[in-house]
Amino acid sequence: MAEIKKLAATVRSGTGKGAARSVRREGRIPGVIYGGGEAPTPLSLDKKELTKLIYAGHFLTTIFELDIDGKPERVIPRDYQLDVVKDFPLHVDFLRLKAGSRLRVDVPVHFINQEAAPGLKRGGALNIVYHSVEMWVPADNIPDSITGDLTGLDFNDALHISAFTLPPNCKPTNPDKNFTVVSIAPPVVSAEETAAAAAAAAAPAKGKGAPAKAAPAKAPEKKK
Repeated sequence: MAEIKKLAATVRSGTGKGAARSVRREGRIPGVIYGGGEAPTPLSLDKKELTKLIYAGHFLTTIFELDIDGKPERVIPRDYQLDVVKDFPLHVDFLRLKAGSRLRVDVPVHFINQEAAPGLKRGGALNIVYHSVEMWVPADNIPDSITGDLTGLDFNDALHISAFTLPPNCKPTNPDKNFTVVSIAPPVVSAEETAAAAAAAAAPAKGKGAPAKAAPAKAPEKKK
């Protein structure tokens, strides 16, 4: 299950662009919580703390327990906007998480045992089709990642989703029931290398090939 992080927030008054600008002038970031069968709740969050969490990575797959003026609320970020010039947060949307509900998230894919894959040891390349897999997951049990074992994979071998152990009650949204997640491609041979190999194969081997020309016969010696 993904780690649950804590984040303080306060309810803000007013909505719309004017209210949001007013929050930013105070050095804070406007946000909103929606879903869960309740009315949206406008929020104000600490700018420095929110920026750190976003740039730490995996923000959109992290569960937060918001402390909203002393009231806990479990949420997951659904979207955020950054300033196009300075890259600081402008707004963040959270989704309420209720027990028993399900949601769609992108679950990261990790790989292990690269050193046990013959195709990689012989110079092949790891061709990752999906760096993350979109899945339906329980709102109260969002997985951190899924892991693929590359042991024994050679050139043109692949791992399909059926080779992964998925967390309980998690199901990919991909309609293909056994889609390819990763494969191993053989080394790419350049045109120059191909031409050189062909020329080497066509050339006669050293010490073989056409017979050497016979030496001219000597003229018979004259009798004295």
